[in-house]
Amino acid sequence: MSTISIIGSGGMAAAIGGRTVKAGHTIEVISRDRSKAHALATQLDAGASTGTYGAAPTGDIVILAVPYSSAAAVLADYGDALDGKVIIDITNPISSDAASLVTPSGSSGAQEIAKAASTGAHVVKAFNTLFGPVLTQRGRLDAFFAADDPEAKARVSTFIESLGLRPLDVGGLHMAATLEAIGLMLIGLARNGAGSFDIALNVDIGTA
Repeated sequence: MSTISIIGSGGMAAAIGGRTVKAGHTIEVISRDRSKAHALATQLDAGASTGTYGAAPTGDIVILAVPYSSAAAVLADYGDALDGKVIIDITNPISSDAASLVTPSGSSGAQEIAKAASTGAHVVKAFNTLFGPVLTQRGRLDAFFAADDPEAKARVSTFIESLGLRPLDVGGLHMAATLEAIGLMLIGLARNGAGSFDIALNVDIGTA
């Protein structure tokens, strides 16, 4: 199994971290607030460690589990320390009222993160269409991902599969804009039509 580094200590970091530990991977939790990172590492147990914010993460796969509004600053703090890493961007770049996306026209949060990241890093969009509690409580869910680098895609697909999820490749990183729009739609659905965040989007693939 692999070492997976998670930058962030919130609900999604805990949800993904929990499944990652159960899958047998080693977890490194990193946060600006070291006490929060330590608390999450303790919660996850199973040998989870606390990394040093801004230093090169131990894992070859780094999950960026911070709010989109903080992502650029985090990447600036890391600089070349993320060179050669696969960065999984799980953010949903939405407005404070969850009514719209805040990304530039013709771009996506993942593409903006890729611009801000070290030139040797490979950004993969994933997990943004899954709510944390659902990820924690349910079994096999569909996890959509998008990226340009074939090797990074393959590694993330294998990682997603190891978590008991079904990886579904939607195309290049430009498709992150669509995934982020779907993330916004799911939030709207949870708040309105469904009336609950206990929902997930799954694809029914026919066998005929």
